[in-house]
Amino acid sequence: MDLPKFLLADNSNFPEDIFVLHTEFPRFLINLKDDEVEWFEDLTGENEEDIATELADLMNKAGEFYDEEMKQYN
Repeated sequence: MDLPKFLLADNSNFPEDIFVLHTEFPRFLINLKDDEVEWFEDLTGENEEDIATELADLMNKAGEFYDEEMKQYN
């Protein structure tokens, strides 16, 4: 199955939260309400500088994905 790189997620127990799931390595779930991130990968052993840059870029792309998705509802 081909998955999109990002998915929107919600949960009725957290009605004020906005979740974006990144499905490729490194997989993570970000709550855009407070930028809290849950990682699904063990990133130990990775080059810290490289991974920090990549992760910051992916989190920005998650926010951009959400903004583009919301434009479709207006």
